[in-house]
Amino acid sequence: MRANLRETLFLSGILLILSHKTHGQTCNGKCGDVLEDCSCRAACVTLLNCCANYSQTCFQVTPHSSSMLGGRALRIHGLVLPPGGSLTCRFKGEIVRDGLIDTQGRAYCVAPLLYETGWIPIDVSTNRIDFDRSGEYLSVHPSKADRAFQVTLVNATQWQYYGTANTAGELTMMWNSSLITADRVNIELWGYREVNRSMAAGTSSLQAELSFLYSLGKNMPNAGAFSFIPEPKENGSDWELGNIRITASLTSEGERDVEALWSGGHVLAWHLEQSFRDNSAAWAHNKCLQWDALEKKLPNFLNELIDCPCTLAQARADTGRFHTDYSCDIDRGSVCTYHPGSIHCVRAIQASPVHGSGQQCCYDIAGNLVLTGDSIGGSTPDRAHDWGSPPYRDPPRVPGYSHWLYDVMSFYYCCLWSDHCHVYFSHRPSSGCRNYQPPRAGVVLGDPHFITFDGLRYTFNGKGEYYLVSSPNRELSVQARTEEVKLKNGSLVKATQLSAVAMKEKASDVIEVRRAEGHLQVLRNQKVLPFTEQRWMDLHGVFVFVPSPQNATVIFPSGAGVEVRIREGSMAVTVLLPTEFSNHTQGLLGLMNSDPSDDLTTEHEEVISSTEATLEEIFTFGASWNISKESSLFTYDSKHLLDTYHFPPSHNPAFVPAFSLPESPDDPLLSDILTLCFGEGAEFCKYDTLTTRSLTMGSATLRTYQSHQNLMEGLKPVVSCGWLPTPKYGRKNGTCYLAGETLSFTCNEGYILYGSTERICLDDGSWTGEQPYCITDEKVGFVLGAIGFLSSMVTMAIMIKLHNRKQERERKEKPGQVVNQQQAC
Repeated sequence: MRANLRETLFLSGILLILSHKTHGQTCNGKCGDVLEDCSCRAACVTLLNCCANYSQTCFQVTPHSSSMLGGRALRIHGLVLPPGGSLTCRFKGEIVRDGLIDTQGRAYCVAPLLYETGWIPIDVSTNRIDFDRSGEYLSVHPSKADRAFQVTLVNATQWQYYGTANTAGELTMMWNSSLITADRVNIELWGYREVNRSMAAGTSSLQAELSFLYSLGKNMPNAGAFSFIPEPKENGSDWELGNIRITASLTSEGERDVEALWSGGHVLAWHLEQSFRDNSAAWAHNKCLQWDALEKKLPNFLNELIDCPCTLAQARADTGRFHTDYSCDIDRGSVCTYHPGSIHCVRAIQASPVHGSGQQCCYDIAGNLVLTGDSIGGSTPDRAHDWGSPPYRDPPRVPGYSHWLYDVMSFYYCCLWSDHCHVYFSHRPSSGCRNYQPPRAGVVLGDPHFITFDGLRYTFNGKGEYYLVSSPNRELSVQARTEEVKLKNGSLVKATQLSAVAMKEKASDVIEVRRAEGHLQVLRNQKVLPFTEQRWMDLHGVFVFVPSPQNATVIFPSGAGVEVRIREGSMAVTVLLPTEFSNHTQGLLGLMNSDPSDDLTTEHEEVISSTEATLEEIFTFGASWNISKESSLFTYDSKHLLDTYHFPPSHNPAFVPAFSLPESPDDPLLSDILTLCFGEGAEFCKYDTLTTRSLTMGSATLRTYQSHQNLMEGLKPVVSCGWLPTPKYGRKNGTCYLAGETLSFTCNEGYILYGSTERICLDDGSWTGEQPYCITDEKVGFVLGAIGFLSSMVTMAIMIKLHNRKQERERKEKPGQVVNQQQAC
């Protein structure tokens, strides 16, 4: 009993010491950090090791996202203040604004106007001195903000063509009146432009400026709708792009960073000067020519853009480098307003490195790339990427607005308001696809089966944490975690399946995607990301796209993409790598060198023959790629994860899987298995069905395998011979420029075709024949006559030359005779 008492006193003393040490440490200014004796990371809640003031210091906000234009009130959880109390909000450590406290003591910070997207840190103070509480919210591109909080411009076409021929009358806007807690409102116009600012040493740079211009209505009823007839403004062209903003009437005109609703950015045609309304086409033509002159002075950005995928299938499969342009989206039935004749467009995800420019690629109903040389709806590159580019803030990298100024306004000037599209396309020609190379793809699926980048197929059922891809040269790491398969009755079987994947490139955020109760959970730096408001997030050195709880794609600046899917509870991971990774990968997905024979290369560089390897040798190969504790990118935020993966070895040597499962004639599943599992992927389907005793799981594996095969089909390389022009005064039949395609050419009436009537794109990327031209009958006669004349002149010159050579030869052979002849003359 005394021994028990001594033990109890000892444990109590230890707990008292730990409690005292934990109590002495604070999360002030350290949210997201792990301290010596406690944690300020979100995972501390489940691990029960939070510092004493964690919940008061490290707060969450709702909503967790806001348009970068600001105006959204963000509620700070865990902070209740007296109605007359003090609250100060600081954004990014530099923008300080007064907070709001409602009648119930709930605290709010109003998101400020920013020119950037991504997670924005917030610090708050209740005494205007100590900013000792921290949180963050997601600033998003205005087009991705919650539409319920936007001012809707009714009949957007009327707004953007107002003042052109046959476009006039009242303009109407609508909004959700319940979102502004006031009976009366102010309706304002704000304008955007980019102006030069002076820098040190006499230099200058562009600065983004969104400014209040004037009120359309003051102290108006908050009725949810407002109509007006716009008057032209003198010097209106000083501000040609802008937004409508609606605030409570008690707010001062033009006051910044207050609760507000914003419209989308749009061309301010209705605001422009009278000369625009008098002759919009002439006004726009003049603007088009001014833009043309400016473009000629700006640096060439086209050469640093990635080429477009040649086909729609490639564009949709290359998810590491291209993403749907929502203004022309086949899945949403979008009307491709700016690209008539196209059915789907994609944008290059990454902006170009030097100029922050963007690539856009559009496709027709046949899946062919549409080029500006053939159609006004062709693919057009952008001097400024629509989504902006890090570090944002400064032109031309401001999300949305820089793109409008550099690329969209000029389209209005030259194409929509006047008929001078040729000027626009001379600076925004389609890039084509001759240099496009599709990425390579490797996949892990089912229990788990691997298909390497070079196409080797094998099964590895290790339990632990392993490298899928390790590329020290490119600083990319993709790690996978596996767990034992559990049957519906709760029993475990001798097989494993994927449960999580974690990844990082260079100094990017660490992204982990893991299975959680039948759906996917995404973590950023060990903190769960919420995707209830946004499907797309711009993070540090990485993008994440989560269109559904069963589907997540992680995209890195190198063009590497990781797709994670969950089907019937089974997780699959596809890694797509651009060709720059060739000969720079290792791990479970192989060496990516177009040689599958060396894909079973262990971490110690021992090559196991892929044709002769036994199942046990393959298991040994896989086990060699277990990660070290120091290199782990995973989150261990539960006792189960700590005990199963963090403390034990990264590869569990005690777990030995069933290397093969024989098909027994007495198995009641056999008949259904043979019916279900046939064709390519049948061996994976059979193995998983027998392992899990579930036809549903076998079917899920087979469908995932078939999806991978479809992906590989879409990524097949194709050869492009490049664009061919239509002859002047003629026609071109066909707009596909891929190997095997034939283009034919004809001339208009009164013209004769000179050159090839047909040209075929060969497998080596060259065209047969010669470029055709269309010329008139008179020109044909003239040309033929000129050719005949030139031929005669050439013949005469040759004859004279030959005669002179003969005389020279005779002179050398009979010099005396020649002299006598000369003397006789």
